[in-house]
Amino acid sequence: MKITYEEIRKNETINQYIRKADESLIALGYTEHSFPHVTRVAENAKKILLEFGYSSHEAELGQIAGYLHDIGNVVNRIDHAQSGAIMAFRLLDTLKVDTEDVSTIITAIGNHDEGTAFPVNPIAAALIIADKTDVRYTRVRNKDIASFDIHDRVNYAVRRSSLHINKDAGIDLELTLDTGICSLMDYFEIFLSRMMLCRKAAEKLGTNFGLLINGQRLL
Repeated sequence: MKITYEEIRKNETINQYIRKADESLIALGYTEHSFPHVTRVAENAKKILLEFGYSSHEAELGQIAGYLHDIGNVVNRIDHAQSGAIMAFRLLDTLKVDTEDVSTIITAIGNHDEGTAFPVNPIAAALIIADKTDVRYTRVRNKDIASFDIHDRVNYAVRRSSLHINKDAGIDLELTLDTGICSLMDYFEIFLSRMMLCRKAAEKLGTNFGLLINGQRLL
């Protein structure tokens, strides 16, 4: 059977895994990986695929992969992409989702984390870009600025984040960065590998990826 994004989003079993996965990351001191993050990733993956001419069905598969991509954190942060892919297989197989669709979704999930990521297909490419460009101060949960580590500082310094998706102009991540909180060097220390992965993912889609910070184009 074909499954819809709305059916996945309303599935309480899936939502419980998302909650529990984020609870683990709270304990580990990570930024927010709950419903605001997975929903934003899902919507941006869909927008990317539609803008670059993929079908509404492929866009929905990207949306579903985006919503499910971080459930593996309920097992462990290490290798969470692979754990999440296996969990997603089990969940979708139980729902009797079409095998080809399941394969596409779990392939994207299993290839989204920068340690092992590769844009093996357009769905995976869209998921990588949507995930790695979700940088914003609202993801920081630590309320004690004095105790911020570099990950907290880098995210908290991003006062505004916009993902521009255009078939003719390419994909640009535009950030307004408070350099009083985080220097450009700190940003690149954490995010350069992710931005280069986004560039590789954009190439899979036949386009370019760019980064603008405080009005300056850096990629």
